[in-house]
Amino acid sequence: MSWLFVLIQHLKQYIVPLLVLVFVGRGDRNELWSLVGVALLVLAALWRYATYRYGVGASGLVVRSGLFTRNLRVIPFVRIQNVAVHQTVLHRLFGVAEVRLESAGSKEHEAQMRVLKLADAMALETLVRRRGDSPAEAAEERVDTLLRLSPLEVLRLGLVSNGGLVLAGAGLAAAMQMLPDVNGRIPERALRRGANWLLGQLGGYQLDALGYVLLAAGAIAFVAAALKLLSVTLALLRYYGFELSEQGRQLTAERGLLGRWRTTVPRRRIQAWMLEEGLLHRLVKRRRLAVDTVGADGHEEGRALKELAPIATPAACTALVDHLLPRAGWDALHWQPLPKAVWWRMFLPDVPWTLLATFALYWQVGGWCLLALLWLPWAAFKAQRRARRIGYALNGELIAVREGWWHRYWRFAELDKLQALQITRSPIDLRCGTATLWLDTAGATAMGPALRIRFLPEHEARRIYERLSASLAKRPLRW
Repeated sequence: MSWLFVLIQHLKQYIVPLLVLVFVGRGDRNELWSLVGVALLVLAALWRYATYRYGVGASGLVVRSGLFTRNLRVIPFVRIQNVAVHQTVLHRLFGVAEVRLESAGSKEHEAQMRVLKLADAMALETLVRRRGDSPAEAAEERVDTLLRLSPLEVLRLGLVSNGGLVLAGAGLAAAMQMLPDVNGRIPERALRRGANWLLGQLGGYQLDALGYVLLAAGAIAFVAAALKLLSVTLALLRYYGFELSEQGRQLTAERGLLGRWRTTVPRRRIQAWMLEEGLLHRLVKRRRLAVDTVGADGHEEGRALKELAPIATPAACTALVDHLLPRAGWDALHWQPLPKAVWWRMFLPDVPWTLLATFALYWQVGGWCLLALLWLPWAAFKAQRRARRIGYALNGELIAVREGWWHRYWRFAELDKLQALQITRSPIDLRCGTATLWLDTAGATAMGPALRIRFLPEHEARRIYERLSASLAKRPLRW
């Protein structure tokens, strides 16, 4: 049944436009002829898939593929960084799985086996792990469970996350692109009719101003509850049965309700760490522990191990860090605060935007636009609270940065995982005698907070820079 998975892989990007074309009845019917080209692509993919073979050599995997041009690849076991085993609902029905092998610094898969028997997939994962480890590590077969999330914890994860809002926004953006005439007559007519019907229904109740305010508040609460319910549903689908285990020097995370993801990565491939907690996390006394790994690509689900603890108690997160970084002394770090006077540097970016918003609102609401200036006292208060929490810590093994007040995070990395150091100074820094120290690691993404120390006095930034440079010069890089 391998042809079925290949067929779905090539057709899933055409399903939504095809359904819109058939059931909405708008657009050009000649677009159906594109399915002929899709069918030819599927046939070619099936033939290529029939020529795909892989085998196990003495020091690596051998992959043979190609239709007219034959390719033969040899992938050393020591080069494979991440092993991801993925099962969709269809995979689970047929008892098969997809295996992806990834290496450091590569945006593409080293090898991808779309359909393997589940037993073969697990055997391949075990084989790669044993051949890639040292003899001492390979002899270690005991599997220790480091963290397991109960269904109640997964529900908490859904309550503190914003997955429903993200999904709703993505769905709206997709609808704007796919639905015909979304900026034309059909949506405009539908919205007008919906608004007239709603006003007609409300007109019969003869609501006063307070009634309309309560109705609007109820509608907002209903939408918020629906989005939160969607977030809980997504959390159950993605993280149900989450289990983090350790075997030798390998970490394995397995999760998923309908589809299952299983990702294995060596501990030495972890480059940077991040603890974070938002306001809702603090209300339920939970945190999140995430990592950056070599070869990770955040744009594709399940490709790399990115979360060691999607949600856990602060004590559990600290225990994980102490277990995986025993020499770092996370609990004994001495945090260095920055001068509290830096609060105005955090407050300064809000001033021009607030004044610009006030000026723009003047043409709409007149003198009421001055209410927008009330944001400035709140921004000043928020900047002062953030300035009290910002700080850094440095010892012989680890460098860590903490920031945030409303949304707090701790970002840290081992010294021998640092790849580059940089000192930058803006015009304001030149005026104030401060600098920003940037610390770069492999596997870092632009989506998360940067590993940097802001608003440092220039002499202190250069002192830390020289200390870290000397440490990097003495130690060999470990990938």
